[in-house]
Amino acid sequence: MTNLDVPVADDVDETDALTIGRRIRQLRTARGMTLDELATAVERAPSQLSMIETGKREPKLTLLQAIARALGTSLDTLLEAEPLDERATMEIALERAMKGQTFRSLGISPFRIGKTIPDEALRALLALQGEIARLNDERSATPEEARRANVELRRLMRRQDNYFPELEAEARRMLDVIGHPGGPLTQRAASEIAAHLGFTLHYVSDLPASTRSVADLRNGRLYLSNSVPGKGDSRTPVLQALSSRILGHSEPTSYAEFLRQRVETNYLTGALMVPESDAVVFLHDAKSRRAISIEDLRDAYSVSYETAAHRFTNLATQHLGIPVHFLKVHESGTITKAYENDDVNFPSDRFGSIEGQLCCRKWTSRVVFDIPDKFNPYYQYTDTGNGTYWCTARVEHLSDGAHSVSVGVRFDDTKWFIGRETTNRGTSRHAVEVCCRRPPADLEGQWRDQAWPNVRTPRTLLATLPSGSFPGVDTTDLYEFLDEHAPRV
Repeated sequence: MTNLDVPVADDVDETDALTIGRRIRQLRTARGMTLDELATAVERAPSQLSMIETGKREPKLTLLQAIARALGTSLDTLLEAEPLDERATMEIALERAMKGQTFRSLGISPFRIGKTIPDEALRALLALQGEIARLNDERSATPEEARRANVELRRLMRRQDNYFPELEAEARRMLDVIGHPGGPLTQRAASEIAAHLGFTLHYVSDLPASTRSVADLRNGRLYLSNSVPGKGDSRTPVLQALSSRILGHSEPTSYAEFLRQRVETNYLTGALMVPESDAVVFLHDAKSRRAISIEDLRDAYSVSYETAAHRFTNLATQHLGIPVHFLKVHESGTITKAYENDDVNFPSDRFGSIEGQLCCRKWTSRVVFDIPDKFNPYYQYTDTGNGTYWCTARVEHLSDGAHSVSVGVRFDDTKWFIGRETTNRGTSRHAVEVCCRRPPADLEGQWRDQAWPNVRTPRTLLATLPSGSFPGVDTTDLYEFLDEHAPRV
């Protein structure tokens, strides 16, 4: 810390006051000085110094300088961020906890942490406080919070046509650093980005099952699984982990921040794998030939269909002038990701959230699951109350089941795409409840009180699902199944 960095009296906040106070007390006792002796040396009342040592009063800079001289140390030593030992660390942490919401909500008044309180008691109190805080955070992540966060993020994406220039600039900067010549990003190039950021890659067999990667920030090591799931991409987990580092993400403090960080990470990963400058030239050429194809974009950059579809939504409106929509739907019928700026009418709850809703059974994203041809893309025109839309969709198999990924446009923009000649047509009226959100009346009357499904929807989706007796269950499918398999009299 330079002299220009030394805080004046008003700059010493409560947290610093606790740390400085404990440091003064430790240095004083280590030198065998009583509180009275130190008070005499700095010409202050013992009660005033006591309040400073307990963090209840912010010390003036001139007083700190006098205390440092009396203790035979420097001002920098008193202002160091870390306490001197584990006991002081625990005392400071408990002092802060007692002033926080957790202790207040339990009706626990702050108390003096005396020398006679064992270290084990301090550890136990801090552990309990941490667990209570964790449970409170978990409970606060309600389905309503998740849906509101999704709505706000989707509105932001819509306002910007799902194009984020600052993230595109970060991708360009990083690709320039490693001298990427353009075209698909190789695994070696991903390793070069890691090296530039100070990381070495380590592939292990015991990566925690709930993680895609683990970054050791202290030692600059990035751990990844040594097995890539079939249809997986070994570059993706590397770039996702590195994208968080490039963007300077810190531990999220809310579901909304977690969601925003995840979207930014995925966006930057896509921008690295499908660079904007090259992809825009590729897409302009395809549009000039009226031959835009998500499959062609996928194959040109050696990415997954979902990555290509996402990347197309980033660039289509900004560079091609084509409004689009995107859907990812779990085989249960639950919408897990959605984006639109073409006024397509997705199902939504009272908060306006799309994620967690059941996709219309007549929509391309649901119909594609029943198409026998799994090798070619499925195309369909769908007449809706909001106009006619054309979509192209594919089914991809992931660890939590099959998902359909679809991209669609308004009827007038279909002329730019391969697949516009399709004769597949559907009619969706999901704005009218009887379209698919409620089963046919005769089936519902027969089976509503006689069915009890065990929902298959992955646990990770349940936070965004709307409330109901069986969240994530398509009751029409359920009742049709029961009706078909019921014994005939």
